[in-house]
Amino acid sequence: MIENTEQAVYCLKRVLYNVEKVIVGKRHAIELVLTTLACRGHALIEDVPGVGKTSLVSALAKSVDGSFKRIQFTPDIMPSDITGFSAFNPRTGEFEYRPGAVMSQFILADEINRTSPKTQSSLLEVMEESQVTVDGQSYPVPQPFIVLATQNPVEYLGTYPLPEAQLDRFFMKISLGYPSAAEEGRMLERFREGDPMLALESAAAGEDIKAIQGMVETIYVSEDINKFIVNLSRHTRDHEDVVLGASPRASLCLFKAAQAWALYNSRDFVTPDDVIAMAPHVMEHRIILKQEAKLQKRTALDVINDALSKVRPPL
Repeated sequence: MIENTEQAVYCLKRVLYNVEKVIVGKRHAIELVLTTLACRGHALIEDVPGVGKTSLVSALAKSVDGSFKRIQFTPDIMPSDITGFSAFNPRTGEFEYRPGAVMSQFILADEINRTSPKTQSSLLEVMEESQVTVDGQSYPVPQPFIVLATQNPVEYLGTYPLPEAQLDRFFMKISLGYPSAAEEGRMLERFREGDPMLALESAAAGEDIKAIQGMVETIYVSEDINKFIVNLSRHTRDHEDVVLGASPRASLCLFKAAQAWALYNSRDFVTPDDVIAMAPHVMEHRIILKQEAKLQKRTALDVINDALSKVRPPL
């Protein structure tokens, strides 16, 4: 049982090293996913095909001893396939709940932007409240619970862009990027004798993750850090290039991410550097730019960097 910061960090590092048996050269991306898990959040992994998005999620699910479901999003998938449905049982004469794919601890929502907005919205309740409601009856999902969604940012044919409300439910957006030449060579060598995913064993239990999630909430955040987070969010809302800035939910997510990052770095208090390190990953997907800014090749990351350069961090 995890009882202190040292044990929590050791557990997270053990999961990290286990995932790295499959995923080569993407340590920071794995750390961000673990941070999201420690905050009871959900992550959107966006990148080009073939860089290991699905493998990362699968390796994480195998590294933590818990249930795992993969939902392959397609245009014909229905909301009831995800949330479940009520079916009449002639033997009992009553309607019974038949669980959907979301009734699991680790959910891989693969290529989430390939399904309709109606089906995408079926994830809104479960991502926010950790429950699904079918025919007026609510059913809690097992804990720990995390949705890890993937999408391809360059292929638009047959896709449905995620609406702002759906994007705002994701705690972080993470990009893997291409490996270096050396990393790609190590990957080929590692897969030479077979798929290392098949031999992967769990490195932590679900109860360990739940204990870490509770521990994250005890990390101290000063009033000055609070003001720093709020001022960063407000700066993005007032920026001349922005239509929609970071929401209050973004401020709360940045607060929690800074707590988890502090714990991961063996501290029981948050520093400004924790906030600065997490801000791009928490805020980028929540900022909507004006069309003129897009034509000038400005990005949401530019807005965040501008905020970080102009909002003075506490000493």
